[in-house]
Amino acid sequence: MSQEQTKHIAQEFLSRLGTGAEPEEIAKLFSPDLDLDIPGDAGALPWIGRTTGRGAIVNFISATRSLLEPLRFDVHDILASDSRAVILGELASRVTGSGKVIETPFAIVLTVSGGEITRFLMLEDSFAVSIAIRV
Repeated sequence: MSQEQTKHIAQEFLSRLGTGAEPEEIAKLFSPDLDLDIPGDAGALPWIGRTTGRGAIVNFISATRSLLEPLRFDVHDILASDSRAVILGELASRVTGSGKVIETPFAIVLTVSGGEITRFLMLEDSFAVSIAIRV
């Protein structure tokens, strides 16, 4: 794949996410063998940890939408190579159960092969997110 194609897939992911597309529609961008990794306290939140399969991205999107109200999702940059796109930004969300606001910078690393996202790595302040959910 070319750098432009990889960047286009990352932009399409963000577009579908931003327009509120159904999780299954977003998942069509991902490989059936997806490796999804969001490091952190795996017991604290349903989306923290490492999972596999296209259903992992469906579960991630569904869980975050049920527990968090998005307030801000600012993308600062998308860096791309032939096989990887890195999305850098900041987000703010309100925990629906407590009303607490979480603000964190993030990096999403997408590995792309054969026109599909094969690996999703999200780096955020998962500690702050897990504390806000628990309290």
